[in-house]
Amino acid sequence: MRIRYRGLLWASIACGLIAATSIAAPVHPARAQESRGSASPAALAGRLREVMKSPGFENAHWGILVVDARSGETLFEQDPDQLFAPASTTKLFSVAAALVEFGPDHRFRTPIVRRGLLDDDGLLHGDLILIASGDLCMGGRTGPNGSLLFQDDDHTYAGGNYDSKVVSSDPLAGLDHLAREVKASGIKRVSGDVLIDDRLFNPEPTTGSGPRIASPITINDNVIDVLVKPAQKEGEAASVSIHPQTGFVAVDAQVETGPKDAQPRLNVLSAGPRRYVVRGRLPVGMDPVVKIIEIEDPSSFARALLIESLRRHGVVVAASPLGVNRRALLPERKATGELVKSAEYVSPPFRENARVILKVSHNLHASTLPLLIAAKYGERTLEQGLRREGQILRKLGIAPGTVAFGGGAGGSRADMVSPRAAVTLLRAMAARPEYSVYEAALPILGRDGTLAKAVPSDSPARGHAHAKTGTYFVENTLDSNIVLTSKALAGYLETASGRSLVVAAFINNVVLDAPRPDRTISQATAAAGRLLGKICEVLYEDGPSRGTVAPAKGSSGSVSR
Repeated sequence: MRIRYRGLLWASIACGLIAATSIAAPVHPARAQESRGSASPAALAGRLREVMKSPGFENAHWGILVVDARSGETLFEQDPDQLFAPASTTKLFSVAAALVEFGPDHRFRTPIVRRGLLDDDGLLHGDLILIASGDLCMGGRTGPNGSLLFQDDDHTYAGGNYDSKVVSSDPLAGLDHLAREVKASGIKRVSGDVLIDDRLFNPEPTTGSGPRIASPITINDNVIDVLVKPAQKEGEAASVSIHPQTGFVAVDAQVETGPKDAQPRLNVLSAGPRRYVVRGRLPVGMDPVVKIIEIEDPSSFARALLIESLRRHGVVVAASPLGVNRRALLPERKATGELVKSAEYVSPPFRENARVILKVSHNLHASTLPLLIAAKYGERTLEQGLRREGQILRKLGIAPGTVAFGGGAGGSRADMVSPRAAVTLLRAMAARPEYSVYEAALPILGRDGTLAKAVPSDSPARGHAHAKTGTYFVENTLDSNIVLTSKALAGYLETASGRSLVVAAFINNVVLDAPRPDRTISQATAAAGRLLGKICEVLYEDGPSRGTVAPAKGSSGSVSR
């Protein structure tokens, strides 16, 4: 896990904002019935305290706020106004701001223009220029029905586990579409260069794991997938392929197939610029494994893939895909936009991007959102984008001093959120026209995304919460284990009696007994996630009747431990 700090703090947003309890969220008629057989407030509080005192979490810093979605009535609270590290629940804020700013139906339009004379023989005496629009997928996740595909364990997380999967779509679909249109426009040969105009915004570091650079051009999340499948017999070589296929990198792979009980071992190591070595051993019968090669120069990667695609579709390009993107050759940005358009790729609507970001907790895409907001106003930096986001969140009722962000994904040390701020955001979005898109984009408890395994498959609460999760940890070198700085969950929950709740729960600062031979880091953090799943189960089964409030201890509503 990388830790980076961005100093931008915007907690001092102007006063006079909407309080969390003043926003009346719409409630589906089927959910509006009075509670039947709910636990008493004291009983509910007692069961929640039991979860909070689970072994290993007795000294954790807990923050919880549960309110009625319709009235805003507080049902349970534990330090609701203290600041907590939110981890990836930060994405609730960045996606909400982007939905408000762009709208669910916004589509990215990525054109290719030509500079130079196109003669009667189809020879372009000049260059092709792809103008990057910030499209987060460029067709690479688009399924047969036009929606964007995702796996619960996204390939961008493949660096630290063996569970990641790639989606069943062509990562080059957008570039192939552009290549076909270039050919159809009459261009048969290109004597000049192929360039990527990546000046929409400045490339910025991402926050969280996965690809480390947010850029205006993104192809296959700016990674190359290394797909490894064990052989059917021990001792035989495993098959290794890369996805997408490209000559932009060279890969030397030697992976053995070991006995069925062997521990998997697979490493992708850099052997020089664009050169990689794949070594390891996978047991017989293991599912195919995905590892990733992160691309350090997204624009040169996109240029190479575009040249290769043009050639596949019958356009002869003199420029080599082994070169680099020469930004210095680009005309002035305004002049570039006035050149003759030869092709254009139009993305699915932004609602699909929101779903991918929230379902799988996509750090690269979420980190790009503030930059896209900045670019809309002709600005280019993350700082400018976050200030624009702050203005949007202010209008949604986020109170001064209740949030601080250093990025869009949740991996910055500057990121801080109070449970009340998270609940305020969720209730504000529930009152907006984007609500149906926002809620549908959230992981569903026990069913998909990062909540797929938060409760058992037979849990009564399964399917009754739509919420965003968060996980953030750092290495504790002193004791050779990790500190879980944040495990979080915030979203919408429907109780067994049909009552709609808004929930925000944070666990901060817990030393976990991992890694160790029989307990990996992912297993340890998953156990913390199941505690939040248990809180959802308690609220689902025992949500109090209307008009009752779970008793709180202390001025901040802290619960005794």
